[in-house]
Amino acid sequence: MAKIIPSPLYSADQEHDACGVGFIAKLTGERSYDVLNRALTALKALAHRGAIDADAVTGDGAGVLTQLPIEFFKDYLASINKPLFRDSDLGVGMIFLPKGDDYAQAHCKKIVETAVKAEGLSFLGWREVPVDSSCLGRKAIETLPLIVQALVARKDDTADDEFERKLFLAQNSAERLVLGAKIQGFYICSFSSRTIVYKGLLTPAQIKKFYLDLKSPKFTTAFALFHQRYSTNTFPTWHLAHPFRMMAHNGEINTIRGNRNLMRARENSAAHGVWGDRFDDLKPLVQPSGSDSASFDNALQLLTLGGRNPLHSCMMMMPPAWEKDKALAPETRAFYRYHSAILEPWDGPAAIVFTDGKIVGASLDRNGLRPARYKIFDDGYVILASEAGLVHDFPGKVVESGRLGPGRMIAVDFANKKFLRDAEVKAAVTADPHYRQWCDGHLVNLHTLAGPVPAPAAETPEALLPGQLAFGYESDEMEMVLAPLAEGAEPTGSMGDDTPLAVLSRRPRLLYTYFKQLFAQVTNPPIDSVREKAVMSLHMLLGGRLGLFEEFPASTGLVELESPVLLHHEFAALSNVPALKDRVVTLHAHFSATLGAKALEPAVKALAEQAEKAVRGGAKILVISDCGVTAQQVGIPMLLAVGAVHQQLVRAGLRLQADLVAQTGEAREVHQIACLLGFGANAVYPTLALCTVAQLAAAGKTSKPVEPAKALANYREAIDAGLYKIMAKMGISTLASYRGGQMFEALGVSAKVVAECFTGTASPIGGIDYLQIAEEALVRHARAFPSELPAPGSPLPALQPEGYYRVNKRGEGEFHGWNPKVVASMNKFIKSGD
Repeated sequence: MAKIIPSPLYSADQEHDACGVGFIAKLTGERSYDVLNRALTALKALAHRGAIDADAVTGDGAGVLTQLPIEFFKDYLASINKPLFRDSDLGVGMIFLPKGDDYAQAHCKKIVETAVKAEGLSFLGWREVPVDSSCLGRKAIETLPLIVQALVARKDDTADDEFERKLFLAQNSAERLVLGAKIQGFYICSFSSRTIVYKGLLTPAQIKKFYLDLKSPKFTTAFALFHQRYSTNTFPTWHLAHPFRMMAHNGEINTIRGNRNLMRARENSAAHGVWGDRFDDLKPLVQPSGSDSASFDNALQLLTLGGRNPLHSCMMMMPPAWEKDKALAPETRAFYRYHSAILEPWDGPAAIVFTDGKIVGASLDRNGLRPARYKIFDDGYVILASEAGLVHDFPGKVVESGRLGPGRMIAVDFANKKFLRDAEVKAAVTADPHYRQWCDGHLVNLHTLAGPVPAPAAETPEALLPGQLAFGYESDEMEMVLAPLAEGAEPTGSMGDDTPLAVLSRRPRLLYTYFKQLFAQVTNPPIDSVREKAVMSLHMLLGGRLGLFEEFPASTGLVELESPVLLHHEFAALSNVPALKDRVVTLHAHFSATLGAKALEPAVKALAEQAEKAVRGGAKILVISDCGVTAQQVGIPMLLAVGAVHQQLVRAGLRLQADLVAQTGEAREVHQIACLLGFGANAVYPTLALCTVAQLAAAGKTSKPVEPAKALANYREAIDAGLYKIMAKMGISTLASYRGGQMFEALGVSAKVVAECFTGTASPIGGIDYLQIAEEALVRHARAFPSELPAPGSPLPALQPEGYYRVNKRGEGEFHGWNPKVVASMNKFIKSGD
């Protein structure tokens, strides 16, 4: 059978959606069929937020998540002579099995039964869910799975929370074994003693017609989450319909690639919490091939079942804009500071509704770019949804109505029969004084420790020149980019770029030019980084991260940064942090000029192996340095070095035990620094750029006088402003989420280099390999260290205009589409009147 090669033009990472979402709940905790029926009515009213296939019948997906309807299942169990001894003993798995394959279906069932029994639970039997497919469209019928329920019971005095964890472990074990057996089409919608999910490739009007269970008056619940999917740039499927196991989501998680990478790195954590020796059975922590919402749900379920309530878990994953909020209570600020050392935000425009079966809640992202309105009625009904007026016939009177604001959360607590507003939620979750005590004792602000910017040491142009030549500096760049940065201004130019793509250029281009920043699309709005700066943050930590299930460790000290760009005195101060003493390790990123281009690949792999060894040896900060290039040693392109080390540590499960600082003479402008951060660096120390900026200021080569020390501060301020704009373009608010998020498309980089150093990055056209990257680096290096030294008394080499920023009038340098010959020819043609 011929091997199917996936198209490079499609990436599963592009699976996003923009939907209608909400919940209906009864504050009293009273179960009724009326709650479900009203939720289905509300769902129908959200039909305009979904999409329909060209067949005019198949929807993008719709579903509901409810409490487990015990009375409904007790009737069924009685009919098969398997009565329950206690209502709370029942657990139900809602499962999609492969379509039309009896053998695969039987094998999947056997795996599930084995997984359940391995957890010490009783397997009661299989129930095939009755459905009416006559209402479905052609595409939905063609992909319709066999839908079954696994009925499970606890047979001892296991606590309720432990019973739920056993079901989760059985779910994970079954998924892992089916994945290992390479069976396609198996998916567990839910596996719980508290909740159940009914969903599919349906429209809101079809869900009740299709699932006959939803017509039974014994299907009683105190709440129902509902969701109508609108998939953007994606292929709708049965398993990607919402709700997922704990939540439903409207929006995009823009940082999903980085979030998934770091969740994969957490699989090697030494802190296991309540999971103990069962931690390995949780792997993979995030299911492969899921959508961004499915991955969010995986992480939310993991955190919640790991011992936190769902409100706490959501506040960890979707923190509000706490960094610049001066009105925030000290306890609340300490809560978010502490948790920033555990988990990076899952960032993007998002409204989520969530539940663990005991609490139902809703939350907005820190920007508040999704609508979420709620009403509370005097008879205890609560409704929250993407818009108002979905259900018109509530019997009670409205006693309160409102909407969620940015970073806000509401919840219904069934145990206490109480509606929780945002302030109550935050006060209850953040009240523990240990958060503040831990932050005071374990977090050090590097900028405070290092003090004000001192006057830099004077550097002559001659001393800087070899490094500038080796790293591809040019005279136009000094004038048009670095001089404005020294003044604190953003370099600006005309719109558009008429030079060739880097892969098509005949010039030796830096590796950064092969990577293009992505930007917000469709329903995902960009942020105004000036007017909305209050919700944006460059806050970053150095020194590793705490484990997901690690509480207030006594031995960890971390460094806080307000900017990822380190100045000379701040980089030196890293060694003075008591908690990092002897745990800052420098790795030299060079390859041999003597051995030539073939030396790059083994040098990159050796560097990645050294990094892994250093982290296993206790290093907390890895400084990857390309400084100290000589005639014999060429600097490894820093982006390649950072990407290779980052991915090696992710694959080894060590990435969160240490952080990366790029000490580089190569990176100097915003895009280059953003690339390093986007592919894994936590901070950048642009040594040569800082020296160059200070030298330009000292030599009076700025448009207005600037002291060298002020020029360094200006440079960082301008780079920070540029980073805000880049993040904003992608709809990302926090650098902690942008870092490692790989918000780029590679144009002209080979699949091998991408797989090893930039794993998961789209590269639709392929291109240069290690050999070509090395050859371009060697061309630059040869300019700095020519094989034939100039004769005594002859002028030193100087930076030349390479033509990347403007046409080189001598006809040399980079090709421009609008070059003087073209312009002259156009003028001649127009004047000829021909």
